[in-house]
Amino acid sequence: MPTTKDEAWRYADADFLANANLDALSHWRTLEVPAGETRSEFMYKDSGLESAGATDRLRVHVRKGGRFEGFYIIAGGRYQRVEVEVTLEEGAHFEFGGVTIGGGDKVQEFVTRTIHAEPNATSNQVVRAVQWGRSTGNFLGRIEVVKDAQKTDAGQNFRAILLEKGASANTKPELEIFADDVLCAHGAAIGQLDEAAAYYMAARGIPPQIARKLQVQAFIGDAFVAIEDEATRDRMMEQALEQLNEAVL
Repeated sequence: MPTTKDEAWRYADADFLANANLDALSHWRTLEVPAGETRSEFMYKDSGLESAGATDRLRVHVRKGGRFEGFYIIAGGRYQRVEVEVTLEEGAHFEFGGVTIGGGDKVQEFVTRTIHAEPNATSNQVVRAVQWGRSTGNFLGRIEVVKDAQKTDAGQNFRAILLEKGASANTKPELEIFADDVLCAHGAAIGQLDEAAAYYMAARGIPPQIARKLQVQAFIGDAFVAIEDEATRDRMMEQALEQLNEAVL
């Protein structure tokens, strides 16, 4: 059984790990993306207030020139973890967008491992966290570039907004690069809502609560920019923003 002493589980809920079922915890879904084709996942994850927690672990192999894109919202459950491991062949692409949003004492986390196994593959990961109460939003993202995977272009970006002082966010980016002709980057920022922007909108007659909600909407929208279908993008945004009804804005 994993514990919080394991690097990949360092921010997980210790009580959940201590009582979890090993078979359920070690289960991986698998997905094969054929060469030149695209596969997509759009998921809203909420295990419910009565659940001790839940994990969803997915392994994806993207063949030459293929594309896998996954967009996820973690909204509920005392502990919720979405883990995605992707292996990219030549010219393949991985697009990831994730949002954690919640209050109370929830622990919500994304864990990704992206393996650039062949040349000319690309990946882009954008994760946004909005937390309040005593909740925590986590992102652990690992990018591996093997020796011959030249012309790799990989990036990941994590940002968090903490709506109350008791909330927190953690991020742990990792780059392991064995090729010399690559572009790999990561960025992270944790802060509060922009008071200057709120003042600007208030000066133009927008009520403070609506102004703050608009800021959050723009913030989490970054994670869904790559969704091509407008209806799907709007649905994901609405599902995330519904959680703000519980927040103090």
